[in-house]
Amino acid sequence: DGRLTFYPGNQTVKLPFINLMKRYGTVFLNAYTNSPICCPSRAAMWSGLFTHLTESWNNFKGLNPDYVTWMDLMEKHGYRTQKYGKLDYASGHHSVSNRVEAWTRDVDFLLRQEGRPMVNLTGDRKRVRVMEKDWQNTDKAVNWIKEEAINLTQPFVLYLGLNLPHPYPSPYAGENFGASTFLTSPYWLEKVTYEAIKIPKWSSLSEMHPVDYYSSYTKNCTGQFTKQEVRNIRAFYYAMCAETDAMLGEIISALRDTGLLKDTIVIFTADHGELAMEHRQFYKMSMYEGSSHVPLLVMGPGVKQQQQISNVVSLVDIYPTMLDIARIPAPQNLSGYSLIPLLRGKAENEVSPGKPRPSWVLSEFHGCNVNSSTYMLRTGKWKYIAYSDGLSVLPQLFDLSDDPDELTNVAIKFPVIAHSLDKMLRSIVDYPKVSSSVHEYNKKQFISWKESLGQNYSNVIANLRWHQDWLKDPKKYENAIEKWL
Repeated sequence: DGRLTFYPGNQTVKLPFINLMKRYGTVFLNAYTNSPICCPSRAAMWSGLFTHLTESWNNFKGLNPDYVTWMDLMEKHGYRTQKYGKLDYASGHHSVSNRVEAWTRDVDFLLRQEGRPMVNLTGDRKRVRVMEKDWQNTDKAVNWIKEEAINLTQPFVLYLGLNLPHPYPSPYAGENFGASTFLTSPYWLEKVTYEAIKIPKWSSLSEMHPVDYYSSYTKNCTGQFTKQEVRNIRAFYYAMCAETDAMLGEIISALRDTGLLKDTIVIFTADHGELAMEHRQFYKMSMYEGSSHVPLLVMGPGVKQQQQISNVVSLVDIYPTMLDIARIPAPQNLSGYSLIPLLRGKAENEVSPGKPRPSWVLSEFHGCNVNSSTYMLRTGKWKYIAYSDGLSVLPQLFDLSDDPDELTNVAIKFPVIAHSLDKMLRSIVDYPKVSSSVHEYNKKQFISWKESLGQNYSNVIANLRWHQDWLKDPKKYENAIEKWL
């Protein structure tokens, strides 16, 4: 969650290496994902293109595997490149459940698709390495710096993708996994200041925006939660962020120990945030700040120190920024803009000629746990969220300066602003048309999947993650699918 990298969020948990990057570099106060879910978000970051251009619609359909990423271009221009850990930007890495849930979100049914969010404390005060796989990848990256990077005569670019901080599957079997356990050890939990944890305010279920209600229901969050449960989920999430920070620290320390730090630009960001029970949801897939607002910190040669940038930026800006660092000409079709002028502390009017950076960012979502294509435009103090064709589902408008927790939809109160933001959004993306093509894609994919199973279809679909609800009345849900088809 990007808000943890600056005040007041950074009061809740000790993140020493994030703070070090702030001291010796620049922090972006308003950085956003272009799609709040793993695969489509990474597709945008690696391609420099908005989601409606990559057509990376869900966690199964990512970027075309032969797409030329910024790393490919840097390699072509003489950089030594290395990738470790979670990449997740090409297609096909997620479960059948993820896929089917995304494809059937237009079906008229409501089924819980996740286990109820919970916490799990493991080990004792000495247990530092909770997320073993992430630590193994961090070790590989550290060894690469110490054994390979130090001896290179050419410049290098190293990518490390962590799974943390991410809730883990609840203890069900196979496809029925619900990724909803926040896992940490006492060692990391001690880095969290419980008194500073804010308990989010919730609207009553009857007052929720219909899309929010659907998300909350499918995420198994519409039941009763005590304040203590909510506080614990948030605390465990922050503890997982502290463990992530320690991995960042390993990389910075390796660069420092080898003498490479002074010549290396370090960028820290994330594919999406975590709602951690804000708006009665956990996980991501939402345009609320907890889910769509990502961290972005940069330090290194030429980057202004102790700088906070309030301009809105997004992950598509990484592509042109990387090419700018390497002095490689950027392709003309990119959705993003180089961050280098901002990082150097230049005023907008000093920025090199070319297209001026827009005053807005775009995020969109077309995947599971949300029953409508969603589009978010953030500009100035406003966040405008449009759904589907713009008519069948009412939009939301939030004034983030007045209402940072996004509890009051003011779209009806400020119709002129809502209308002008909608017009602006439509000039960037013909969103009713995109929603319609996603709708068609979902149906087509589902039909071919269903046909590939033949007679076995009912049995397979009944045992996906929604099995608890589905098995109560399978005929009803099968009929709903038939009606949709």
